[in-house]
Amino acid sequence: MNILLIGSGGREHAIAWKLRNSPSCKRLFAVPGNPGVFTVAEPANISTGDANNVDIIAGFCQENKIELTVIGPEQPLADGLADDLRERGFAVFGPSRAAAQIEWSKGFAKEFMQQWNIPTADFSRFTSYEEDAAVGYAEQLVRKSGKAVIKADGLAAGKGVIIAELPKEAADTVRDILGGMFGKAGASVVIEEFLQGEEASIFAVSDGVRYVTLAPAQDHKRIGEGDTGKNTGGMGAYCPAPIVTHDVLRRVCTEIIEPTLAGMSEQGTPFIGCLFIGLMICDGAPKVVEFNSRFGDPETQAVLTVFEGDFARLLYSAAIGNLDFETASNTQNGYACNVVLASKGYPDAYGKGSVVTGIERAEALGAYVFQAGTAEQNGEIVSAGGRVVGVCAHGTTLRDAVNLAYRAVDEIKFDGKTYRRDIAARAL
Repeated sequence: MNILLIGSGGREHAIAWKLRNSPSCKRLFAVPGNPGVFTVAEPANISTGDANNVDIIAGFCQENKIELTVIGPEQPLADGLADDLRERGFAVFGPSRAAAQIEWSKGFAKEFMQQWNIPTADFSRFTSYEEDAAVGYAEQLVRKSGKAVIKADGLAAGKGVIIAELPKEAADTVRDILGGMFGKAGASVVIEEFLQGEEASIFAVSDGVRYVTLAPAQDHKRIGEGDTGKNTGGMGAYCPAPIVTHDVLRRVCTEIIEPTLAGMSEQGTPFIGCLFIGLMICDGAPKVVEFNSRFGDPETQAVLTVFEGDFARLLYSAAIGNLDFETASNTQNGYACNVVLASKGYPDAYGKGSVVTGIERAEALGAYVFQAGTAEQNGEIVSAGGRVVGVCAHGTTLRDAVNLAYRAVDEIKFDGKTYRRDIAARAL
């Protein structure tokens, strides 16, 4: 089949790589893409500025006989691109705007979980008109339990979550978010209790009713080793995560995924796409930290490295409402470790334009280098984002995967290269 992939990050490079290696993929196009994506996909003749223009995208799909469109990032889903393409008769892997609200409004997600008895942290939601009440609630939560989790309600590129440990910090954070720290995403805040335990991520590929879970992963959100410093979009991931035992996964399926899909269907917004469940697991009991409406980054790079099967056919079968379980022959073949190399200063201000070398040497060792924030200038790859590349390795053991990933990391050079040296250390 002919496939169009929309997106330009490390997640999209990994998705493009897996689609391109699928037996059912005939041609793969991408927009806006990046230099890594275009090593495995053809550039769609759509300008970057038109990547969300449904008329232009639909025209391209018609002209090139596109049978499946895969939407990678959250923003086009929140903007309703999947709805617009479906209305024109195209098969799309990605939820409707209404279903994607489970990500683009944290308040909606929490209230949805409350309605459907899905385990999550206790919370309250406040608008900018309720700042004093929000400050009081956050301060009270810190005094009671020592921490408060304060979230911008809308999309904030993975950075809209702050954990406050002092009453003044909680108050200042609430005021900063409601005052415009994250722009429109902070028009309201969700304040919730801090969950104890160990984090994990589960991807469920769904046709709206049925689903298949991929390998459980563990992300590393903080910029610093030992989970210190500011939250980022993710500094690395590995899978399978041993914290997700067979019993934990069973509970995730029966207590979280199935009621979520049933609830979405009952309210008239069936979820077709990848449901990302960010979990906190304590004493074998999983609770939802967050939902995303698409594949996560950097977990996707690791999860797809251990996936065996016809990935393109899996996504297509979900898109047309007839999930084909046989397309996933093995979702956990060995282990994978993905280490993100970021620009100096990330997640705050960072420079761009540093020449990136050593990708070929890293891949010659057997690793995969998924480009995220890169661009091509004068025939060279240069840094163009906060997270520049993800270095991912596969092994028969987790130790093998980690060792190979870090050997490959050493081969890649650019000014200000920043990374964590403890990806998967907890599991090891």
